[in-house]
Amino acid sequence: MPALLLFTIFVIYPTVSSVYYAMTDWNGINADIHFNGLTNFQRLLTDRDVWNGLKVTVVFAIAVMILQNTLALVLALALNSFRDVKGFGSVRVFLLIPNLISGLAVGYIWSYMYNPMDGTVNSVLSAVGLSGFTRDWLGDGNLALGSIIFTSIWQSVGFAMIIFFAGLQTVPQELYEAADMDGAGSWQRFRRITFPLIAPAFTVNVVLTLIGSLKVFDIIFTMTKGGPGTATESILVHVYTQAFVDNNFGYAGAISLVSSIFIFLLSIIALQFLRRREVTY
Repeated sequence: MPALLLFTIFVIYPTVSSVYYAMTDWNGINADIHFNGLTNFQRLLTDRDVWNGLKVTVVFAIAVMILQNTLALVLALALNSFRDVKGFGSVRVFLLIPNLISGLAVGYIWSYMYNPMDGTVNSVLSAVGLSGFTRDWLGDGNLALGSIIFTSIWQSVGFAMIIFFAGLQTVPQELYEAADMDGAGSWQRFRRITFPLIAPAFTVNVVLTLIGSLKVFDIIFTMTKGGPGTATESILVHVYTQAFVDNNFGYAGAISLVSSIFIFLLSIIALQFLRRREVTY
């Protein structure tokens, strides 16, 4: 009962009330609230900032999902190949450390590292004779989102790697021995044995990465606050701006509600598709 009470207060009630406020003109300050039906939802359909936020979010999610899981799988395969080497377990711990740091802290750390004047990235490039490649990584609209994507992958790739590594431990070694006897090469072993048998780990990683990327807020907010302009303004950063900067809580609630439904449906579709792949294999 205590757990149910807390869950009701902090989850169920806010969720239900947000549906109501999404259909009002509440500014988040005054108690004067007017019900306006579907006006907020009609407005967001023609709001360019909403569509820009959706585009930024989708680009971010696709890039992180593909690059992070590809890199995580490569690292997991490398670690699995050297798993019997003494002291190699510490490498896994080292790669997992960034995931233990909060998104806010990671954002602030990398904001300093990307500083165009005395940041670590430009300083290292200059030190190795590549000063021509120094950039204003977060101030250039063409580079800002890519810089944030790199930071997000740096933070989370270790967790995805551990999931893949755990999946690799379940693959029977007898299958590899049989493949070697049949003359199978490394690529054939990976394609016919490894990849099919780590399908559950692949499903978990893709779905978790997709959901987390579609909900991205903290790392973007701390690094660019959606700038320069709206180049990195994800949908949730736009929700924050509408609610706490422009005091359009009702409208922000409508955007947030639609975003939640979008993330839920996309996650279900991805999960069902990947589950069918597991059954196929």
